[in-house]
Order: sequence, then C-alpha cells, then structure tokens
Amino acid sequence: MSRTLFRTKNVEQSIQDTEEPEHALKKTLSALDLTVFGVGVIIGTGIFVLTGKVAKENAGPAVSLSFVLAGVVCALAALCYAEFASTVPVAGSAYTFSYATLGELPAWIIGWDLVLEFALGTAVVAVGWSGYIRSLLDNAGWHLPAALGGREGASGFGFDILAAALVLVLTAILVLGMRLSARVTRLVVAIKVAVVLIVIIGGAFFINAANYKPLVPKPQAVPAGSDLRAPLIQLIAGWAPSDFGVLGIFTAASVVFFAFIGFDIVATTAEETRDPQRDMPRGILGSLLICTALYVAVSIVVTGMQHYSDLTVDAPLADAFKAIGHPWFAGVISFGAAIGLTTVCLILLLGQSRVFFAMSRDGLLPRFFSRVHPRFKTPHRPTVLLGVVIAVVSGFTSLSELAELVNIGTLFAFIVVAIGVLILRRTRPDLHRAFRTPFVPVVPVLSVCASLWLMLNLPTETWLRFAVWLIIGFVVYFLYGRSHSRIGQEQRAAVRSAGQPGNDTV
Repeated sequence: MSRTLFRTKNVEQSIQDTEEPEHALKKTLSALDLTVFGVGVIIGTGIFVLTGKVAKENAGPAVSLSFVLAGVVCALAALCYAEFASTVPVAGSAYTFSYATLGELPAWIIGWDLVLEFALGTAVVAVGWSGYIRSLLDNAGWHLPAALGGREGASGFGFDILAAALVLVLTAILVLGMRLSARVTRLVVAIKVAVVLIVIIGGAFFINAANYKPLVPKPQAVPAGSDLRAPLIQLIAGWAPSDFGVLGIFTAASVVFFAFIGFDIVATTAEETRDPQRDMPRGILGSLLICTALYVAVSIVVTGMQHYSDLTVDAPLADAFKAIGHPWFAGVISFGAAIGLTTVCLILLLGQSRVFFAMSRDGLLPRFFSRVHPRFKTPHRPTVLLGVVIAVVSGFTSLSELAELVNIGTLFAFIVVAIGVLILRRTRPDLHRAFRTPFVPVVPVLSVCASLWLMLNLPTETWLRFAVWLIIGFVVYFLYGRSHSRIGQEQRAAVRSAGQPGNDTV
C-alpha cells in the first residue's frame, strides 16, 4: 500500500497536463500582475491595527525590527516557492510541488489543507470587510436591519448580507476571466497603497523623536498559560514568552508574521503566467519586499506619533491621529482598510479555486471540476461551487475564533515546500531551474525551523482543530481520491496490459 500512497507525479507529466485543451488555463499574467496580487493579499487591516498593537504589548518602538525579522523569515519560504513555481509552472502551488516530491497522499493532505486555509480565510476577511462597510454606512446615517448584519451579537436570525454579496460578486469577476481579475486588482491595490502612503507621509509630520525612547523597553516576564488557549510549546515545555526587551522583539515577530501571509498564493497562478520562469520569482519576492517596506514605515510612524504605552489596541493608528487633533485620518484609514480587504478576498478566492482545480485534474477530486470555461478559459465550476459555499458560510457564521486555522495551514505549506526543494534537488538535479534557491540546504532548513517554531507558538486548540480537519481529509482520500487518482488508474491499466508490476512514478 505504501507504494501507492507515495507514488509521485513527475514534473514533465504535470506540465503536459496543462496542455490539454479542455483543462488548460489561459496565460495572461505578467510580473506586474503577480506583484500586485501579492501586495493585494498581504496588505490588509493588519497594517493599520497590528503595527500599534504589538508595539504596545510586545516590542515598543522596536516593533519595526520585528517586522524586518518576520520579513526575513517569510523571505526564506519565498525563495523556496520561487524555485518551485518557476520550475513547475502548474496551478496548485504547494499541492503540485508536493505531488512531484513527497507523493500522492502528502500532496492530497497539503491540497486539502490549502482549500480549508483559503476558503476559511476568505470567509473571515469577508466578515471583516462587512464590519468596516457597516461602520461607514452608520456614519452616513444608513443602517442595515439587525437580521442582515451578521451573527456577531445577533439574538435571533442573523445573516451577513454584505459579506455574502462581496464573495458572490468577486466569484463572478473570477469566472469572467483572469485579465478582468487582474485589472480590478490593479485598480484596488493602487487605491489601497495610496491610502497607506497618505497615512505614512501625513503621520511623518507629527513624529516626536522622544517617543522612540527607550527603543527597546525593559523586558517583562509573561506567565505561562495552562489551558487549550495557551501556545502548544507552553504546554509541552512550560516555556513562556517575554514581552519587551530583545526577546520581546522575537515575540512580536511571531505575531506580525501572520500579517505577511498571502505571498504564497502568487504561486497558485504559475500556470496562468506568460513567462513563469522569469516572472514568478519577481512577483513573489517583489511583493514581499514592497509589503515589508510598508509595514516597517507604518510601524515607525505610529510609534513616533504617540508613545507606545499610550497606543490603543483596537485602532492604534486611527486613535494616534485623533490624539494629535486630526480625526479625519480615521476615516481615511477605515476607507483604506475596506478597500484593502476587497482584494484580499478576491485573491484568496483565486488561490483556493486553482488548488481545487489542480486536484480535480489529477482525479483526487471529481474530474467534473477540472474543465475550463470554453470562452473565458477559467475553472468556472470550482470557482462557483466554492464561491457559493463561502458566501453562505460568511453570511451565517462568526469565524473569528477559527481565523488561526489559516495561519497553521499556511505554515504547514511552507514546511512542505521547503522540504520539497531539498528532495527535488536530490532526485531531479537535471531539471532546468530558471531560479535557484540560494544556499541550499541552509535556506530550506532554516525555513522549516522558523515555520515549525511559529506553529508551536499557536494555541493548542488550533492544533486540535487542524488535526480534526486532516483526519477528515484522510477519510475523503481513502474513500474517493485513492481509487480515482489518474496516476493510479494509469498504473493499473499498464499492469493489466503488460501483466507485470507498474512503476510508482508516472
């Protein structure tokens, strides 16, 4: 059985499958489009909230160093993604990469994980977007009926009509073509980045250098937790993090790391990129560099405008502007956050539909979903299915307590990709690699260690929920995926025709 569970799909076969007319995606994306996608999904409300929150609670003015540190950790993973996406330019990202290196069952698990990660992330972000829009409507004197405002605080029936409507509209845009999606994303990201720059430039005029002292506040011990909300590493080793001081910078880095999540989604569009060997590394690394610079700039501004101990937790940047007598900036920030979340939803929907499409093309999910639209050349069937499901989920469910599942799923994918780079370097040294991860095996090993460390700092209950989802995935694979796998069917056909054992690699 182990031979079938870990059978691999070689790179040449993966690329050949993208040339089947009924299952081929249209190549329309450039390096600029990929960079915009990366910036669009990474920059969300975190830039306006998380920067001040971790400054107040974890690192003080040294939070800018925490963002640099988190950016370096993400860069380790990004270098691995860049090599894989340029070498194996096929939809599916970590799923496709693991199929070529670790085998079918690990590929299924990572694909199953990514579908949950992107779908849940879309729903969570849609609910957050709805909250901003309702706030803006309330300020204008327009109020939605309580029954259509979502489940948060609802005493009876509650449906978040705005969140569901956003998901459905973005689903339609994705069905109509990647070119339209790229144009919409470019426009919205341009507005979002403009708002961020306005905040940075405007806030720079109100910086007081005295607020940066001390740059690294004295360390404060944090008591270790003992329930399921405590990080797993605390329950295992009794270790507790420290706030402020040098260790506080690392503690803050583990928090702000999750603001960078999303650059990996760029890799899911490799099959739709005109020159993936050249443009994939540029898009992945370029978007990460731009977002790191913006995060660092915002953190410097917010800690310079107001002393870190006086910052608020819920809306630190907006409240900092209010404290200096410029409350209108709060409206600009709310507008930027609402605009920003639109592109986050769009790109998350894009990523999960491509992973679902790749899995169905391989037969691990019904092949019905692997046919592209005859006119638009988009995977319309999984896009519509997942869009409708997510719209319903975001409308009926309060998902704030499940948001951390998105983080653990992403880190799990980072580990798989880093290991995959090491394996493919060993098993297929002959492959042409337009981009090569530098300092192998050091960079992939560091990426695995950093991702694992961050996973251990997630709450224990998040690990339990993640384990339950993976168990469900195992059940689905053994009931359906294993017997319907295209590679498995081809191997069984070869055995019947040749009357001898088949090869485990196709």
